[in-house]
Amino acid sequence: MANNHHLLLLFLVVITTTTIPVHGNGNGNSIKIGIGVILDMASMVGKITRTCFSIALQDFYQQHTNTTTIIVPNFRDSKQDNVQAASAAIDLLKNLQVIAIFGPMKSSQADFVTDIGNKSKVPIISPATTPSLSPNRNPYFIRSAPNSSANIEPITQFIKSFAWKQVVFVYEDGDYGTSFIPCLSDAMLTIGAKVMYRSIVSPSASDDWILQELYKLKTMQTRVFVVHTLPALASRFFKKVNEAGMMEKGYVWIITEVVTSQLHTLDIDSMQGVIGVKSFIPRSYRLINFEKRWKTRFRSQNPEVDVIAPDMFGIWSYDTVFALAMAFEKVASDQIDMTFHREMKSSTTDLDAIGTSEMGPKLLPWIRNLRFEGLSGNFHIVDGQLQSYVYQIVNIIGKGEKPIGYWTPGNAISKTLKLTTNKQLKDELGAITWPGDTHLIPKGWEIPTSNENKLRVGVPAKGGFVQFIDANFDPQTKKVVATGFCVDVFKAVVDALPYAVRSEFIPFVTPDGTRPAGSYNDLVYEVFRGKYDAVVGDITILANRSEYVDFTLPYTEAGVSMIVPIKVDERTSAWIFTRPLERDLWITTGVFFIYTGVVVWILEHRVNKEFRGPPHQQVGTIFWFSLSTLVFAHKEKLKSNLSRFVVAVWVFVVLVLTSSYTASLTSMLTVQQLQPLYTDIHEIMRNGESVGYQDGSFVAGMLIGMGFDGSKLKSYSTFEEYDNALQIGSKNGGVSAIMDELPYIRVFLAKYCKYIMTGPTYKTAGFGFAFPIGSPLVPDVSRAVLQVTEEQMRNISNQWFGGAAGCDEQKGAKVTSDSLTLDSFKGPFLIAGLSSTSALIIFLLMFLYENREKLMSEGSISQKLAAIAKTFDNESRKTKEVVDIDKSPAISVYHQEAVVFCHDEGGSSTTEPGTPLTAIET
Repeated sequence: MANNHHLLLLFLVVITTTTIPVHGNGNGNSIKIGIGVILDMASMVGKITRTCFSIALQDFYQQHTNTTTIIVPNFRDSKQDNVQAASAAIDLLKNLQVIAIFGPMKSSQADFVTDIGNKSKVPIISPATTPSLSPNRNPYFIRSAPNSSANIEPITQFIKSFAWKQVVFVYEDGDYGTSFIPCLSDAMLTIGAKVMYRSIVSPSASDDWILQELYKLKTMQTRVFVVHTLPALASRFFKKVNEAGMMEKGYVWIITEVVTSQLHTLDIDSMQGVIGVKSFIPRSYRLINFEKRWKTRFRSQNPEVDVIAPDMFGIWSYDTVFALAMAFEKVASDQIDMTFHREMKSSTTDLDAIGTSEMGPKLLPWIRNLRFEGLSGNFHIVDGQLQSYVYQIVNIIGKGEKPIGYWTPGNAISKTLKLTTNKQLKDELGAITWPGDTHLIPKGWEIPTSNENKLRVGVPAKGGFVQFIDANFDPQTKKVVATGFCVDVFKAVVDALPYAVRSEFIPFVTPDGTRPAGSYNDLVYEVFRGKYDAVVGDITILANRSEYVDFTLPYTEAGVSMIVPIKVDERTSAWIFTRPLERDLWITTGVFFIYTGVVVWILEHRVNKEFRGPPHQQVGTIFWFSLSTLVFAHKEKLKSNLSRFVVAVWVFVVLVLTSSYTASLTSMLTVQQLQPLYTDIHEIMRNGESVGYQDGSFVAGMLIGMGFDGSKLKSYSTFEEYDNALQIGSKNGGVSAIMDELPYIRVFLAKYCKYIMTGPTYKTAGFGFAFPIGSPLVPDVSRAVLQVTEEQMRNISNQWFGGAAGCDEQKGAKVTSDSLTLDSFKGPFLIAGLSSTSALIIFLLMFLYENREKLMSEGSISQKLAAIAKTFDNESRKTKEVVDIDKSPAISVYHQEAVVFCHDEGGSSTTEPGTPLTAIET
């Protein structure tokens, strides 16, 4: 049989070479150029490619009758072995001195041969697709098929279009698989998809091993699989997929280009519903005619094989022959040198005996970059790499494949080559038949339904606050029974999902089951570690927790506030009149009264007699005048325009203050109110008093972040402990306030009406369910939370917390300080302060200007200051004052004149300057 096989190969070589028109050159002077062709002759791909190669040589020289060169192929069989392929290449180069080599087909074989080509400077043209074999790193390697990494983008876009967030990779062990997967993993990250598992399958793996691996994949949630193997392994693999029951509804299987392009050589009965990606080769009259001739030739050469058409690798090899023949024609005839340069010294190895090709460097530029319209369409090689501009998405149905979409660089997938948007894609691809013979789009994941793989739900274990969450072990059923508001909400949410989810509750307790195993942060972290598939309970959504888990939308109101005891009614207090204004406002008001009085006294002291006199009288005048403005009872007449301006502004401020004070005091005396003992958490901190919080809650960290001493924080586990701690107070070992989240506060205040919620509400996100990062359950559960919140939340709340309004709702629980604060009057005080200060500055500048001679006079600084002070204390001599005495004689006094004129009924007289008024006779 072996001898017969070799005779058959020899016969095929003879057929191939004799069909080449060696008379292509009209003059019969064509130069015969030998090339090597290394194929796996026993494989289907090798047989298809050989026939395509032979027809291509015949077609080229029939279409080009005046060629100066003729390609003479020398076929070798690699026998599906890397060493055999390398041996064939050495034989072709050493003994036949071929100018170029086409093949091998496999990446592992091509890697060996490429190294030999680089050393001997002979171009190696191969359809090997592995990304690790790069034309950039191997100058004499030309890839005559698209890089396998090029079909990553259409696969990625396909997955993105259906919003699948989890993917499992199945790939063949070896260079072909391992070099492809890192590129695909990086592409998944760009669309927000997570690679949940990588399954490496050896080509020599047994069927039983493959089946066991599939059973392991079946226990996972992910239902989207990308398979990257060679056709031989893919055929075996998908038969086992069917056997494992994984070609059913809900599964998605995507295969890469090599397998998709050779579906016609495989048994596809086990691949129904699989999605494939391959380069698009447009149908043309030329291609259809070629397929007819190829079919006739192939059947005559391989009568035992039933293949109806060549694959795309055969079509690309056809175009490669044209490319190589055209490249030989572009090399000038005088540059064609088919010799190899070899060292004169004796060669110790076959590699040394090969030498280096003289023609290889001349030929290389013409085949590393070329473009023409070939059988496959636009055959374009750039830097040694064949480009693929359109990819086709196909659906395996029945005995063949159905095109369902196309992808082009920079665009979304479209049902036709007319581009469409990602948003329209699902409608465009609505006719896909998925595994299980269904047209319903798979979710991409499923909750395993076996008892061993229920959703493991962790729940907090604590002795108090059982209205929210409680978990106990039932000795009869030997199961954990979880109850509470949070559990009922979760069950309602699960019932609202469009699919069934089986779950079991697992308490977060120590091994002996006697106490909680840690804080809420520890419980959430267990999801990240993989102990739980979800956490249900009064779990607050926090930023630091979201680094380890994904939360659903919140299902409770959000916020943290303070509970304090209610004050006794103070309307009978003797000091209630001080309550309308806070202490800071009282102090500020008093300071401004004094400041305004001082400013007015300075402005009026030199020009107004009423602001002069003994020191004690002037001090009294300052306080009397400023305080009298409170009731607008000031009797002093102002002479200075500056002081009038100051007083006018101050009276306005006083009006605003008195009106606000009156309104606030009236409200306190006439309206019964629930007043908190404290209104500000920082007041408690300044007083050094204690604050309570729920045991295990994040509130403790929040209080420490506010500046509280850890020794002043006390944890409690029940509402009864809250009540007792608030009753005895901080001084007696209790607390002055409790800080907790709003849902707990609502329940507590509904039961204990002697407390009240006060102070600001610190924002949080509320309670949510926690799942592992990237869990596909999160979007669906979040939508279900919204549905439950709208339709069932009130009933669930009434069941656990009662339907009656709590104390806070009946009496207005959210209370802040009712006293007027300084912040409310910053504007009026600012205006009054600026007005008084401005008037004072203007007066001082004018006064100093008038007395500039004293400032410029000789003397020490202290003497000058004393002179200025004395001048300020003296009454202004510019002032004219008219005094009526007994309504009869009118005395006019001009302090700056040399004489004082005294007018009476009888005439006039004069006195010397400085004569006291008491000395003037009337």
